[in-house]
Order: sequence, then structure tokens, then C-alpha cells
Amino acid sequence: MRTRSTLALAALLLATTASCGAETDADSEATSPSEPASTSESPTASPSPQPIPTAAPAAEGEVRTDGVVTVIDAGSPQLCLGAVAMSLPPQCQGLPLLGWKWADHPGYDERAGVRWGSYAVTGTWDGTSFTVTSAIPLDSYDPETPEPELPDLSTPCPEPEGGWRVLKPAKTTTATMEATFTEASRLPGFAEAWLDTSLDTSKTPGSDDPTKVIINVAVTEDLSGAKATLRKVWGGALCVTPAKYTEAQLTTMATELQQLPGVLSTSASRDLVEATVVYDDGSLQEWADASYGEGRIEISSALLPVE
Repeated sequence: MRTRSTLALAALLLATTASCGAETDADSEATSPSEPASTSESPTASPSPQPIPTAAPAAEGEVRTDGVVTVIDAGSPQLCLGAVAMSLPPQCQGLPLLGWKWADHPGYDERAGVRWGSYAVTGTWDGTSFTVTSAIPLDSYDPETPEPELPDLSTPCPEPEGGWRVLKPAKTTTATMEATFTEASRLPGFAEAWLDTSLDTSKTPGSDDPTKVIINVAVTEDLSGAKATLRKVWGGALCVTPAKYTEAQLTTMATELQQLPGVLSTSASRDLVEATVVYDDGSLQEWADASYGEGRIEISSALLPVE
């Protein structure tokens, strides 16, 4: 299990291993000498005064969906780039889809007067509506499918001498593991906590052996104090690392980005807030850099240029 600072997907820490709070055989309770007692004052999550864009950028030339998406017609066709409610019939808050004729696009389903199907769609985007030029149905679509990018749940701390091991068996149980995550969320400057299960190569999915996990916690201040607090509860492997932003700061930024035109989702990951929009010609990223500072916000597009 892990806690997250996210409105859509998972958050991880990008931390310098030289300042990690890894366990040592000599003193499992103390902070390593290389650890700072606290980090510098955390940057504010509030943007500088930059007007939020009010119009979604248009695309020059043709664009395409990133793989297969759903087209739904409950009176007028819509291109679903965001979440789709898997009801019957399905529902989405999609883009107006112009030039779509079901007679030209077989392989759809129909129920209660609603038609829907799955297609890889190409067309043009004027900032408000999508005009289709071609569409490939799911059963004819044969993309080069990359391996899915899984969240990095590895431990950033260096492995201690003697390896990761249980220090206090009585405090290394499922109950104390749950209690440690609860305690971590209350720490000053809490950023994130997650579970690294890589030590248990024979584990059953969903069944974490407390003696074969590493609890990772990231905070923006007082690493030594954070570790001492967690050690009152947890006797297993523990790694405490520094973060730039607290969970609350990341959540604030992600919430503010929900106001962007054409936003589909936002999430916090690795001290970075990511926002997916219908299309960005670069102007939304420029706004984010000017408002929040470079390297804090990453804007990505659901519609991709046709190469």
C-alpha cells in the first residue's frame, strides 16, 4: 500500500540518495550523519500573477488520438479523450466530433438510441471541436504497443550494510505497517509514503509480508525527527528521504491546473505536477513555467501531431 498526493494517478519522490535516511546496523534509530536535520524553506505552491489561459490552443495540421479511443453518439458524436463511464450505454464528456458518419465507420454498438465504438481517429482540432478525416476501428488497428510504464516504487536510499532486514520483529506486523503509514501522513512537511515490495520475489499480489517490505517516507523538513517518530511504530526496513514539496502543495497546484482550458487530468509525481490537456501547442507549458517556475509543471497533449 502507499499514500498518494494525486488527483488522477500515483506520486513518487526523486530524492538524492546521499541524503537518504537509510538504516545502519550500528544505530537503527539515529539519522545517518549525511542527513540534513531539515531542508531549506519549502517553495510556495502559489503561482506568480499570470492570467490563466481562457482558450484551448488549436492545432496546425492534422492530429491523431494516442491509440484507440471511444466515440459516443447520444444525439451528436463525441470524441472521448478522458474517462469513460462503463455504463450501458457508456458515457463521457467528450469533444464535439464533426464529419462523423456511422455508415462510414462500422463496428459500433447501439443501445437505447446511443451508438458507440472504439477507433483510432485522425483529424483537425480548432480549439473547440474535432473534425474527423479518418478512423481505424479497433478490430483493424494494429499499433506497435510499447510496454506500459509502471510506477517506480523502488527505494532511493542505499542498501545498508548487511542488507535490508527486520530490526524489531514485534513492531514488524501488518498492523504496525498500517499504523506507520498513518503516522507518516501526520509528519510535519509530509510529502509521500509508499511501499517497496521488491525484496519479496515470491509474494502473492495484494498480500505484503511486513518482514519483506521497505516503507519509504518523504518529507520536506526534519528528516531525523521524522525517522525517530516512525521508529516508535515500525520495526522493519525504513527509508526516509527529502522532498521539495509537501503533499498539500502538490495537491494545491494540481487543483489549480484543473482550471486550464481542455484539461483532462492532473496528477502529482516525483515533486512534479502533470496535467494532460486536449492539445498544447507549447503556450500552456510556457504559461505553467512562467506561473510556477520551470520544472514544477509538465503539460502533455492527448492529441498528437501526425508525422
